[in-house]
Amino acid sequence: MDEIVIGEGVLLDSRAASAASRLLAALIDLAVLFVVLIGLTILLATTAPGFMTEETSRILSVVTLATITVIYPTTLETLTRGRSLGKLVVGIRVVRDDGGPLVLRQSLIRALVGVVELWASAGSIALVCSMVHPRSKRVGDILAGTYAVRVRGAAKVRTTVGMPPMLAGWAQAADVARLPDGLALAVRQFLVRATRLHPASRVALGSRLTAEVARFVNPGPPPGTHPEAFLAAVLAERRRRELDAQLRADARDAADAQLLHRLPHGVPDPVD
Repeated sequence: MDEIVIGEGVLLDSRAASAASRLLAALIDLAVLFVVLIGLTILLATTAPGFMTEETSRILSVVTLATITVIYPTTLETLTRGRSLGKLVVGIRVVRDDGGPLVLRQSLIRALVGVVELWASAGSIALVCSMVHPRSKRVGDILAGTYAVRVRGAAKVRTTVGMPPMLAGWAQAADVARLPDGLALAVRQFLVRATRLHPASRVALGSRLTAEVARFVNPGPPPGTHPEAFLAAVLAERRRRELDAQLRADARDAADAQLLHRLPHGVPDPVD
């Protein structure tokens, strides 16, 4: 199971979608597209029968083919962050290998490769590749660096980030400011799924998060500290301090509540 962040800090606890789920989603999308095309064909035939010359029909056919195979899927996946009607019904979404949302470049690669593996081969290439790939990727996913995940019906796993023992003393003495909620969530998600990331993505993302978190910490960690250990220490220390502050606030509230129930000027409380 993969715990990922899509968009800007939206948490999804998901696993790779199966080939059967992807096939069902594709069939639903194809059926919807077929109904729309029939509707447009009937509309054109009834509203502008004289307009449809042979040359116009050829141009319209080329434009329609390009729209169906490339323009429509690229635009839809980019705007919906990897969703379509079929994927929405089945409960799956296409994301990057690092769990982030699709960008235009990746959607375009998937659509261009799909011309061959989906349309020219009637989906056989994509189906075979999805069945043999451990993440049910099709060829377009492999080239674009994406895969489909289930985003419904998965159990959430809450993992607590622990304090690295070698940084406990430094963390207690350091001035650790409160992290922005989005940054704290991104760090936590990175630490939880770091072992499942591609090594290059893991290093790049860890370095970027370390640079952002370092702005809220003074002094910095001891020389030679691993970025992931630094991030874990900051999160663990912030959690400890926030818990201590909450416990002190609860104790003050309890004491204040007890004082409010006592009569002033030494008058004894009534006995029930």
